[in-house]
Amino acid sequence: MGTRVSIQTADFDLSAEVAQLRLNDARVGAVCSFIGTVRDRNDGQGVQAMELEHYPGMTEKSIEAMIDEAFQRFDLYGARVIHRVGLLQPLDQIVLVAVTSAHRGESFQACEFLMDYLKTQAPFWKKEQTPDGARWVDARVSDDAALARWGIKARNG
Repeated sequence: MGTRVSIQTADFDLSAEVAQLRLNDARVGAVCSFIGTVRDRNDGQGVQAMELEHYPGMTEKSIEAMIDEAFQRFDLYGARVIHRVGLLQPLDQIVLVAVTSAHRGESFQACEFLMDYLKTQAPFWKKEQTPDGARWVDARVSDDAALARWGIKARNG
């Protein structure tokens, strides 16, 4: 099994990542992936750039634990999470979550579970550059509610 978690400044290639995740695994009947990108607006305000920070080591450990939880909940064969840090511009890719399983239902659920978990529990700090200056971005109430449907209470809630 390859690397499950990468925190990096460099961009990623969906096709290459999915190919590596599926490599030589004839059991795989479903692959589900999600890519999050930087929007040019948030909460009705323009966004010129976004800066993401994290604690090296702690972030990877936290995401590995999330993936372990996904493997306990869903019948998965593989998982890959890439999260970018540093200064990002609108249209840039931020995050990739990809999973493999025998059937689509497990893949869809696991991908959504991991993304919901990442949005609220992963130790990242986001700062947006707006026309009115910089502002730190907190998890939304809707993100906490998405996590709650999996029976998990948000850390900050």
